[in-house]
Amino acid sequence: MFWLIFAWLTALFESFTDVASKKSLKNVDMYLTAFFIRFSAFLFLIPVLFLVIFLWGVPTIGSQFWVALLIGGSLNVLTTVLYMKALKHSDLSISVPMLAFTPLFLLVTSPLIVGEFPTPLGLVGIILIVSGSYILNINEFKKGYLAPFKALLQEKGPKLMLIVAFIWSITSNYDKIGAVNSSPIIWVVAVNLFIAISIFPILLTSNKDYFQKKRSSLVKDGSYWELIKANKNILLFTGFLSALTIIFQIYAITLTLVAYVIAIKRTSVCFGVIWGHLIFHEKGVKERLTGAVVMVLGVVLIILS
Repeated sequence: MFWLIFAWLTALFESFTDVASKKSLKNVDMYLTAFFIRFSAFLFLIPVLFLVIFLWGVPTIGSQFWVALLIGGSLNVLTTVLYMKALKHSDLSISVPMLAFTPLFLLVTSPLIVGEFPTPLGLVGIILIVSGSYILNINEFKKGYLAPFKALLQEKGPKLMLIVAFIWSITSNYDKIGAVNSSPIIWVVAVNLFIAISIFPILLTSNKDYFQKKRSSLVKDGSYWELIKANKNILLFTGFLSALTIIFQIYAITLTLVAYVIAIKRTSVCFGVIWGHLIFHEKGVKERLTGAVVMVLGVVLIILS
């Protein structure tokens, strides 16, 4: 049952990362936030990597590791940027729940990529988790059966998160391939470094005026480096939370089916609804918590399976 503990911790720290990311985006542009989260996560993971190597030695790198890193890393560059855009443009409690669709997409991608398919009871659990996302916006039901989904998709954030959910249904499988062909810690270090390096040129290109030290409304002296300095604590803390999330997720998916771990990880939307109401004073907490309860029931069925 260690996979279950790791999966729950993944969900919890994922929600903490979302809160910290949204706070960062109030003062920092999304490309800098995306880069800092991945790069600082890489820095925090390095000591863990050395500790693991000291205790158990250097694991063998399998033949599929580099292919998984290239495909999974490249796709995660896109999801990292889209994720930041979604958090920036919409409420936490209305954008993050769209990630509940990842387990549904995994029903298609997992059998094709890693040959995994959940048991019938686990399948029902995944469907309940997705159904919970419908209930999150159930107040729109009077406008039609599909109105709750349509209402979600009217906002930019939920639309972007739905794309992220689909791409994650692919990258989660490559996470498992990469971890199995090396080790969980080597994989997360490599993929975070890959993403950070890939985002950096985008950061330079999209913010070239900052690096030329032209005036900016974000900071008094217009220096991009002052912007980083002023927000370094929240950016580093977000990276630290992201590092913990990744470690727990990778170890969990090496112990059980990818679909089960990601299904439980998606219950981070339950925490997201609560944090969105308590911290950002977002509305509609009652129906969104009802949807969260349905998701938890889905998780219970997965555990029983």
